Amino acid sequence: MKKLSVQPIQTSIFREGDLAEFIIQSIPKSLVQEEMVLAITSKIVSVAENRFISRDKISKEDLVKQEADVFLGEIGYGCFLTIKDGLLIPSAGIDESNSEQGDYILYPENPFQSAEKLWLKLRERWQISKLGIVLTDSHTTPLRRGVTGIALSYWGFQPLRKLIGTKDLFGRELQMTNMNLADGIAASTVLMMGEGSESTPLAIVEGLDLEFCEVSSLDELSIPLAEDLYGPILSPYISKI
Repeated sequence: MKKLSVQPIQTSIFREGDLAEFIIQSIPKSLVQEEMVLAITSKIVSVAENRFISRDKISKEDLVKQEADVFLGEIGYGCFLTIKDGLLIPSAGIDESNSEQGDYILYPENPFQSAEKLWLKLRERWQISKLGIVLTDSHTTPLRRGVTGIALSYWGFQPLRKLIGTKDLFGRELQMTNMNLADGIAASTVLMMGEGSESTPLAIVEGLDLEFCEVSSLDELSIPLAEDLYGPILSPYISKI
């Protein structure tokens, strides 16, 4: 049986430049091997892509409405409920923490494209063929305090393990169960990377039984509203996703 290992990587503060090169310089070559997954906080991807907006240029509400795929309205604590890049998440993922100049930090413009570009560069430089990339963020869970990690995007592996039709311990056939590997990886790595001043924007995951591949897509994880367990709650407020 494989043993799961999560190795957080502490780095200097990334301000600008070639993110792939920054990652290569930050991770000891001895830690690089086939079938590893590299988790990268989406914030430094946003920094690399200069996804900043000055607070002086636009109000937060207007910016959220501009960035959101679906705007569901104001909620508590000065936040707004939105859907962005396939996630139900507050304020379209716009971040105000760890911003050196106090600007708003937006999500990468195309998170899957960003993950693919890093995957291509790192796989070539490291000379490995089986590599997974996960861009992480934090999100809240209804009726729970605190935040946990979630995958904003991923590349290089199948994000879902389909268990429908397999048997449970007592031989009963599973009717609905699939394992969301991408979000599971994100949750475990964000737990180790931290949320504040740790300066650990990277983490290496080893020991997972993954199916590595060449192409990834949000369609692999996204679920139509009509099939979603929470569809009856969301559908009155959403005409189209």
